[in-house]
Amino acid sequence: MKRLLLMMLTGVCAFAFVEHATAHAHLDRATPAVGSSVHAPPKEVKLWFSQALEPAFSTIKVLDRNGQAVDSGTKGVDARDRKLLRTALKPVPPGTYRVVWRVLSVDTHVSEGEFTFDVVP
Repeated sequence: MKRLLLMMLTGVCAFAFVEHATAHAHLDRATPAVGSSVHAPPKEVKLWFSQALEPAFSTIKVLDRNGQAVDSGTKGVDARDRKLLRTALKPVPPGTYRVVWRVLSVDTHVSEGEFTFDVVP
Protein backbone atom coordinates (compact mmCIF):
# COMPACT_ATOMS: atom_id res chain seq x y z
CA MET A 1 0.00 0.00 0.00
CA LYS A 2 2.83 2.41 0.86
CA ARG A 3 4.48 1.53 -2.42
CA LEU A 4 1.31 2.32 -4.39
CA LEU A 5 0.86 5.60 -2.54
CA LEU A 6 4.50 6.54 -3.23
CA MET A 7 4.08 5.75 -6.94
CA MET A 8 0.92 7.88 -7.14
CA LEU A 9 2.59 10.78 -5.35
CA THR A 10 5.62 10.57 -7.67
CA GLY A 11 3.30 10.65 -10.69
CA VAL A 12 1.43 13.69 -9.40
CA CYS A 13 4.70 15.53 -8.72
CA ALA A 14 6.02 14.70 -12.20
CA PHE A 15 2.77 15.92 -13.81
CA ALA A 16 2.89 19.14 -11.80
CA PHE A 17 6.46 19.78 -12.95
CA VAL A 18 5.62 19.20 -16.62
CA GLU A 19 2.58 21.47 -16.31
CA HIS A 20 4.72 24.22 -14.75
CA ALA A 21 7.50 23.81 -17.29
CA THR A 22 5.15 24.35 -20.23
CA ALA A 23 3.10 27.13 -18.66
CA HIS A 24 4.80 30.08 -20.36
CA ALA A 25 5.19 31.10 -23.98
CA HIS A 26 8.90 30.88 -24.72
CA LEU A 27 10.62 32.54 -27.65
CA ASP A 28 11.14 29.76 -30.18
CA ARG A 29 12.91 31.66 -32.96
CA ALA A 30 13.25 35.13 -34.44
CA THR A 31 13.93 36.84 -37.75
CA PRO A 32 16.46 38.44 -37.69
CA ALA A 33 17.89 35.77 -35.43
CA VAL A 34 18.88 36.53 -31.84
CA GLY A 35 22.39 38.01 -31.79
CA SER A 36 22.76 37.86 -35.56
CA SER A 37 24.35 40.25 -38.03
CA VAL A 38 22.46 41.00 -41.24
CA HIS A 39 23.74 42.86 -44.29
CA ALA A 40 20.40 44.10 -45.55
CA PRO A 41 18.23 46.13 -43.17
CA PRO A 42 15.17 44.02 -42.33
CA LYS A 43 11.73 45.33 -43.23
CA GLU A 44 10.21 43.63 -40.20
CA VAL A 45 11.01 41.65 -37.07
CA LYS A 46 9.18 38.37 -36.47
CA LEU A 47 9.11 36.42 -33.20
CA TRP A 48 7.66 32.92 -32.96
CA PHE A 49 6.63 31.57 -29.55
CA SER A 50 5.93 28.12 -28.15
CA GLN A 51 2.26 28.94 -27.41
CA ALA A 52 -0.51 31.05 -28.90
CA LEU A 53 -0.56 34.65 -27.69
CA GLU A 54 -3.28 37.02 -26.53
CA PRO A 55 -3.14 39.87 -29.09
CA ALA A 56 -4.41 42.60 -26.78
CA PHE A 57 -1.65 41.98 -24.22
CA SER A 58 1.40 41.11 -26.36
CA THR A 59 3.83 43.83 -27.41
CA ILE A 60 7.05 44.25 -29.34
CA LYS A 61 9.38 47.24 -29.66
CA VAL A 62 12.54 47.67 -31.72
CA LEU A 63 14.94 50.35 -30.48
CA ASP A 64 18.13 51.86 -31.87
CA ARG A 65 21.26 52.41 -29.78
CA ASN A 66 19.80 55.69 -28.45
CA GLY A 67 16.59 53.99 -27.30
CA GLN A 68 14.52 55.52 -30.10
CA ALA A 69 11.79 53.33 -31.60
CA VAL A 70 12.43 52.22 -35.18
CA ASP A 71 9.36 50.04 -35.50
CA SER A 72 6.40 51.39 -37.41
CA GLY A 73 2.78 51.44 -36.30
CA THR A 74 2.12 48.06 -37.92
CA LYS A 75 2.68 45.48 -35.20
CA GLY A 76 1.00 42.73 -33.25
CA VAL A 77 0.08 39.07 -33.18
CA ASP A 78 -0.45 37.61 -36.64
CA ALA A 79 -4.13 36.82 -37.29
CA ARG A 80 -3.33 33.54 -39.08
CA ASP A 81 -0.61 32.33 -36.71
CA ARG A 82 -1.22 33.34 -33.09
CA LYS A 83 2.26 32.15 -32.12
CA LEU A 84 3.80 34.88 -34.31
CA LEU A 85 4.40 38.42 -33.03
CA ARG A 86 5.67 40.86 -35.65
CA THR A 87 6.42 44.49 -36.33
CA ALA A 88 7.31 46.39 -39.47
CA LEU A 89 10.43 48.56 -39.32
CA LYS A 90 11.21 52.01 -40.62
CA PRO A 91 14.27 52.08 -42.92
CA VAL A 92 17.23 51.63 -40.58
CA PRO A 93 20.93 52.43 -41.05
CA PRO A 94 23.74 50.10 -39.97
CA GLY A 95 23.90 49.68 -36.21
CA THR A 96 22.79 47.58 -33.26
CA TYR A 97 19.08 47.20 -32.59
CA ARG A 98 17.35 45.94 -29.47
CA VAL A 99 14.11 43.95 -29.68
CA VAL A 100 12.02 44.09 -26.49
CA TRP A 101 8.95 41.89 -26.12
CA ARG A 102 6.31 41.10 -23.55
CA VAL A 103 3.64 38.50 -24.27
CA LEU A 104 0.64 36.97 -22.58
CA SER A 105 0.04 33.39 -23.63
CA VAL A 106 -3.47 32.00 -23.97
CA ASP A 107 -2.97 30.18 -20.66
CA THR A 108 -2.61 33.64 -18.97
CA HIS A 109 1.12 33.53 -18.21
CA VAL A 110 3.33 36.52 -19.00
CA SER A 111 6.80 36.17 -20.53
CA GLU A 112 9.18 38.93 -21.49
CA GLY A 113 12.64 39.33 -22.87
CA GLU A 114 14.93 41.15 -25.22
CA PHE A 115 17.77 40.54 -27.63
CA THR A 116 19.89 42.44 -30.12
CA PHE A 117 20.80 42.09 -33.77
CA ASP A 118 23.21 44.11 -35.90
CA VAL A 119 22.76 45.62 -39.33
CA VAL A 120 26.21 45.73 -40.92
CA PRO A 121 27.31 47.43 -44.16
